[in-house]
Amino acid sequence: MKSVNDAAFRPYGRVLPLDTKEFCETLKKISVPAEGTVYEPSVREFEALPLFKELTDKTYGEMPTELGHCSGHNEKLNALEYHRSSEIDIAATDLVLMLGRQQDIDPETLTYDTGKVECFFVLAGTAVELYATTLHFAPCGIDGQEFRCGVALPRGTNEALENPIAKEGEDRLLFAVNKWMIAHEESGLQKDGAYIGLKGENLSL
Repeated sequence: MKSVNDAAFRPYGRVLPLDTKEFCETLKKISVPAEGTVYEPSVREFEALPLFKELTDKTYGEMPTELGHCSGHNEKLNALEYHRSSEIDIAATDLVLMLGRQQDIDPETLTYDTGKVECFFVLAGTAVELYATTLHFAPCGIDGQEFRCGVALPRGTNEALENPIAKEGEDRLLFAVNKWMIAHEESGLQKDGAYIGLKGENLSL
């Protein structure tokens, strides 16, 4: 298991020097499901904190920003997604990120070999920037335990698309606003319209 503090993480992102204590305490008070995961792109309580102003003013250079969370129980890869922007993840609990590189997606078939995925441990309280070319999805908990992870993105990301488009080329991966996703056939996400392009084992932590 690698750490986000290792040199191996540098192609995927960087650790940010943010004060996350108050945010993590607030996130731990949020109700999460006993099974599966929940994702909320924008949470009012989070966006009232000083951390949100710093993320908006400094980290995203005054771009409209949202701060939500992905929390619950997960140990599977299931899918990988990317954005046209960096994503900030804030670990309120110890967790693991399964990561890949957009450059390794086959440009002809839009498939990705899950054998290329690398796993990185994130210590509770740590904030990391995942670069736009970093493939990622829901974090995993440690030894089956619950995980809680703050997620900051440009505002509107992950909301439903307003304008349907022809599913050709990379557009086949466009799943939501600012969200391109490749799913594994074992994930069940094809029923929601996800493109099945992850080849190999559906990795489990």
